[in-house]
Amino acid sequence: MGELADPRLAAWQSFYVIVGSSGAALIGVQFVVITLVAGMRGRASADTIHAFATPTVVNLAVAFLVSAIMCAPWPALPPASVALGACGLGGLVYGAIVVRRARRQTGYEPVGEDWIWYAIVPCSAYAALTLAAFLLSARTRPALFVVAAAALGLLLTGVHNAWDTVTHIVVSARESSVTSERPRGE
Repeated sequence: MGELADPRLAAWQSFYVIVGSSGAALIGVQFVVITLVAGMRGRASADTIHAFATPTVVNLAVAFLVSAIMCAPWPALPPASVALGACGLGGLVYGAIVVRRARRQTGYEPVGEDWIWYAIVPCSAYAALTLAAFLLSARTRPALFVVAAAALGLLLTGVHNAWDTVTHIVVSARESSVTSERPRGE
């Protein structure tokens, strides 16, 4: 028979089932949002979608991936630590790409709140995940809480950003509708 899963991870199974399934479900909702954007008159450019919609899906997918990693039957913590570290470092690299894309796109002028939710909060979660991965074997209990906080932070960031996208679409559609209904000369 194979080795048993590390018992220190067993207590977190329910938490990660909730976070992972929520992340997966929200990815589906984000696909619906993008479909709505595609049907609008004033469509968003590919650059704007890459800067704002894609990071939302990536953050939700990473929350799902971290949940899957934490639910895997690892016989010891070091392999889980390597997988989590790869997610964290990959997320930091991706965060830099998101910042570059947000600065280069011209379809929307990001405001302070956008920088917080699309760059600072996700990059902080990825940095925390990376740190926790390095500390997982030596400081297991606190590292497990940091991994959980990072996964939950990415999930909540995805929720915020998906909602932000939907409200932006609704407001833009209304403003576009009101502008097109005005008689010329007003």
